[in-house]
Amino acid sequence: MLPVIALVGRPNVGKSTLFNRLTKTRDALVANYAGLTRDRKYGEAEFEGRKMILVDTGGISGGEEGIDAAMAQQSMQAIEEADFVLFMVDCRAGLTPADEMIAERLRVRSKPTILVANKVDGVNPDIALSPFYELGIGELFPTTATHGRGVRALMERLIEGLPTPEEEEEKEEAKGIKIGIVGRPNVGKSTLVNRLLGEDRVVVFDQPGTTRDSVYINYTRDDKPYTIIDTAGIRRRKNVKESVEKFSIVKTLQAVEDSNVVVLVIDASEGLVDQDLHLMGSVIQAGRALVVALNKWDGLDPDHRDFIKTELERRLRFVDFADIHFISALHGTGVGNLYQSIEAAYQSATDKLSTNHLTRILQWAVSEHQPPLVNGNRIKLRYAHAGGKNPPIIVIHGNQTDEVPGHYVRYLEKTFRQALGLHGTPVKIEFRTGKNPYEGKKNKLSDRQKAKKRRLMKFVKKKK
Repeated sequence: MLPVIALVGRPNVGKSTLFNRLTKTRDALVANYAGLTRDRKYGEAEFEGRKMILVDTGGISGGEEGIDAAMAQQSMQAIEEADFVLFMVDCRAGLTPADEMIAERLRVRSKPTILVANKVDGVNPDIALSPFYELGIGELFPTTATHGRGVRALMERLIEGLPTPEEEEEKEEAKGIKIGIVGRPNVGKSTLVNRLLGEDRVVVFDQPGTTRDSVYINYTRDDKPYTIIDTAGIRRRKNVKESVEKFSIVKTLQAVEDSNVVVLVIDASEGLVDQDLHLMGSVIQAGRALVVALNKWDGLDPDHRDFIKTELERRLRFVDFADIHFISALHGTGVGNLYQSIEAAYQSATDKLSTNHLTRILQWAVSEHQPPLVNGNRIKLRYAHAGGKNPPIIVIHGNQTDEVPGHYVRYLEKTFRQALGLHGTPVKIEFRTGKNPYEGKKNKLSDRQKAKKRRLMKFVKKKK
């Protein structure tokens, strides 16, 4: 599963800034104001092919009261669930008692730790860094998160410290298509798992949070092997209070990454809520094939059903590739139809794509809708080839590909998905800019060409 990296330190040392830089998002609020981050925020980062889950935390000062005490407890909980800790300090503020207190807590827990000395710009590194060696916490890396200075060296060291990707025992036992069942608490995930298995395999109780860990179950249906993953429900962060439930969030995100196809279960009686959309975003960001199941459909009156369908059509346009099923996990209505969508989504996510076919689709897409001009020059997209599976990755080569705008990328994703007949899976587009083969080279003229050039220059001078 993906390693979990926690960012901890005093308030306002730059943890959220580093989080946003590594996840390439703006999910964490950033301002020159201590205590802005009050709860843990999870994000996925990737560096040189290695993926990881980052956890941004609130600051720890040691003298917290009220809400700040709860915030500090969140940060300590993040250390417990992390595989690796990035302990951030402020070069400009120097070593403080709070830094020493955090270092002591980290030593007690014996977590692999890197000391990140942030805000090193504008100070003398030799003088600014020397006090922090007293902490005795791992290696020290000077950085400036706002500008990215030192971040690459830090990540290279972090990757070296992580265990090599090995198949977990659960993964070794997994067979066939791995189906992740995710959703908010008490929407019927475990009931659906039992219905898919045909037996009461997992605990079902009318109380949110019954499932606390991701459960992997192998089974066979119509002589086909499957592995189903029952996950804990993810609630809005303000409602997550029990420490064991905080561990469940990480387990669920790791289970999504480990799945081939994710079935997102939504409570039809409550309708589509923002947390459902956040979960969809996490699944798509992980690149996993998606099937949407609206549970408890049989208990709704016709007017409510029409309202739900209208809401789905309006709010789920960004996942128009995913099949939507209206089911009742308790009574089994429509559950069997999920397998058809799961099989189709898995097939689309793992299909082999030929270079010739992808290039023809690209040429057709460009002829129908030309890329925009950049500095007066047209972006040229020349050919495409497959770059990976689950999700399908299409690598496009051309000139000025760094300048391709987001709306044109979405146009290409939709065009490829429709032309290839991909069903239930997102498509990821990557660009490669080809180097100019003549850059830095001088054309060497033959003696005959040199003589011709001299005659031409004499002719030009006579005309003048």
